[in-house]
Amino acid sequence: MYPKRKKRSESFLGIHFDFHARPQDQNIGSDTTPELIQEIIDRVRPDYIQCDCKGHPGWSSYPTQVGHAAPGIQSDALRIWREVTAKNGVALYMHYSGVWDNAAIADHPEWAAVNADGTPHENSTSVFSPYADELLIPQLKELCDEYGVDGVWIDGDSWAVIPDYCETVRNLYRQKTGRSELPKSPEEEGYDVFMEINREGYRAYVLKITQAMKAHNPDFQVCCNWAYTSFMPEPVPADIAFISGDYSWVSSLNSARFEGRIMARQGKPWDLMAWGFTSTFEDMAWTHKSPVQLCREAAMVLALGGGFQAYFTQTRTGRPKPAQLQAMIAAAEFCRARQPFCHRGEPVPQIGILYPTEGFYARIKDRCFGSNNDRVDFIRGMLLGLLDNQYSVELLANHQLTGRMQEYPLIVVPEWDTLSPALLSELKAYVYNGGKLLVTGQAVKHFEEELQVCLGEANEKTAWVEADGWLAGIKCPIQEVELKGASPLAGYYEYNDICSPYGVSAATAAYGKGRVTGIFFDIGTRYLKGRSVPLREYLGARIKELFPDPMVKVSGSHLAEVVLTRNRGKLMVHLINMTNNNELADIYTIDEIPLIGPLEIQIRLEHTPSRILLQPSGKSLDFSFEEGIAQITLPRLEIYDILEIHFAE
Repeated sequence: MYPKRKKRSESFLGIHFDFHARPQDQNIGSDTTPELIQEIIDRVRPDYIQCDCKGHPGWSSYPTQVGHAAPGIQSDALRIWREVTAKNGVALYMHYSGVWDNAAIADHPEWAAVNADGTPHENSTSVFSPYADELLIPQLKELCDEYGVDGVWIDGDSWAVIPDYCETVRNLYRQKTGRSELPKSPEEEGYDVFMEINREGYRAYVLKITQAMKAHNPDFQVCCNWAYTSFMPEPVPADIAFISGDYSWVSSLNSARFEGRIMARQGKPWDLMAWGFTSTFEDMAWTHKSPVQLCREAAMVLALGGGFQAYFTQTRTGRPKPAQLQAMIAAAEFCRARQPFCHRGEPVPQIGILYPTEGFYARIKDRCFGSNNDRVDFIRGMLLGLLDNQYSVELLANHQLTGRMQEYPLIVVPEWDTLSPALLSELKAYVYNGGKLLVTGQAVKHFEEELQVCLGEANEKTAWVEADGWLAGIKCPIQEVELKGASPLAGYYEYNDICSPYGVSAATAAYGKGRVTGIFFDIGTRYLKGRSVPLREYLGARIKELFPDPMVKVSGSHLAEVVLTRNRGKLMVHLINMTNNNELADIYTIDEIPLIGPLEIQIRLEHTPSRILLQPSGKSLDFSFEEGIAQITLPRLEIYDILEIHFAE
C-alpha cells in the first residue's frame, strides 16, 4: 500500500518540470529512469511534482490515445513518474498547455480563435469552440484514469486568451447590442461589451473543465495558470482547487513581491513558481540561479503565506536534470525550516493598495486578461515605494476589499482612471467614517470634492520634489491643481533648485471623520523607473502624515522588508533582507546577500507579550514593553527571519 499523498491544499513545496514536446524531438522518454526520479525526490523532498504531458506546441510527451502523441516517443516516461511518485507519497500534477495548442489548431482550424481580420490565430484556440469538449477534457480524463495523476496545472490558458471574432461572439454581441459589426479597437463603441463577452466565455470554459473533472473524479484537482490572480482579479470559482503562477524570470524578486500580494487574499490554496534560471527577454542565454538567490525568492512567497515551487527544464528526450538542482535543494531546506511559521499565514491589515477589477480591465484594453507587461507600472512602483518605506502592504481587488475597508488604517488609490460607482461610493464612505485615503495622479479626479481641489490639465514635464532638503527629479504627467480648501503638503520645483518656481505636488483635506491626501503626479511609475532616496522619503512623508503609527517600525536599515501575518493564532513579523536586489538587466545572478543589522524593531501591541521568539532558530529574544510598544534589537538579518509573538494564555 502506497503512502497517502497530500492534496494541494495541504502541500507547501513543489518542483516543476516542463518540456513542450515537438515533432522533431527524438527518443522521448528513453533515458528517464526510476532512479533519476527517486534521486530528485530524495534530494528535494517535495510534496508534489509537476511534470510535462503537453506543452504549447500541442504534442503530448506520453503515448496518448486521445490527443496528438509526439512521433518521437520511445518510452512511456509518465508511467515512471507516476509509479515513483506514488511509491514515495508525492502528488503528481500535469503541466498541460490549454488554450495555446498549435497541434490542435493544425488538425482543426475551426477550433482556432479568430483574429480581427477574420484569419485563424496560430496559437490560441477559441474558448467557444469544441476544443475543451473534444480534446482537453477527454485527455484530462485519460490522465486521471490511465495514470492516476492527482491534478493538472493548465498552462498557456488565461493569458493566452485573445479577443475572439468568431461567429459565436458575433451572435452574442448582436443579442446584447443589436449591432452585427464587431468593434476592432478600444476606441470603437461597444468594445467593452465585446471584451466582456470574451471574458465571460473564458469563465464558462474554466467552469466546464472544472465541473467535468469534478464529476468524473472528485479528487482530481484543477488549476489554470494565472487565472484569478493579478492577471484576472476576480473571485475564484469554488471548483478551482488552487491558484498558481510562474512569476517573471526577469526582476524575479519584485515579481514575486507583487503577485503574492494579490493571491494571498483569494481564499484558496496558492503557490508561486520561481524559474530556476534567468536571462533577459532579448538574450535567452539561460543562467541558473544561485542557492541564496532562490532562497530569497522563496522567502518573499513564504512570508505572504503561500507555497513555493521552482521550475527546471528537461532534455529534449524529456529527461530531468538532477545535476542542476543544487539551488532547489538549498531552497527546499530553507523553506521547510520556516514552514511552521509562515504557511497559510493571513495578512494583518495595515496598508491596502486598490487593484480594481474594472480599472485593470480598462487599462489592459486589447487583452482579455493580463500578462507580464508594463500597463500597471504605476501600481508596481507604488508597492515598491511603500515596501521600501518598510510598511506591510497588500494589493486588494474589489471583492477582497468591499465590506472590510474599515479594517485598513490606510487605503491607497494609485492612478486608476476607472472605478465602479459602487466601489467609489464605499471608498468615500470609508473616509467619511474615519478612514485615511491616499490618491495619486489620475485617480484624484474621483475625489476632487472630498479633497477640496479643482484639477486642471495633466502635462508631461520634468520637475523636482523635495524631502529633507534633498531633491529628486521626476519626469511624468503632473496635474495642475487649484486648492479650494485643501492644505498644501509639498511642492515641486521647475528646476533642480529650491529657489526656482514652485507648484503644489501634494495636498490634504479632512472629510467627515477621515482624511484624503492627493499626490498630483504619477509617483508610482516614476518610482519604478527612477528609484531614489528623496523620492522614497517624499512618499514616506505622505504616508506618515496619514498613518503615523503602523504596527511595526524598523530602524537601522531601509533594506529590511516587513510583512505582518497571523499564523496559528500568533502574530508573525517577517523580515526579509533586500540587499543586492538584482533588478538591473545585465545582472543575471548573485551569490551573496550582505548581512544587515543591528535592527531596532518596535511592535505596537494591545497586550504585553510573554515572549518573542526568533524563527526558525527558536531563540528567545530580549525585549522591553512600554506604553503598548515592544522594543527588540535584532543583531543581524541574513536572508529571512520571523519574529513570533507569544502572549500569556
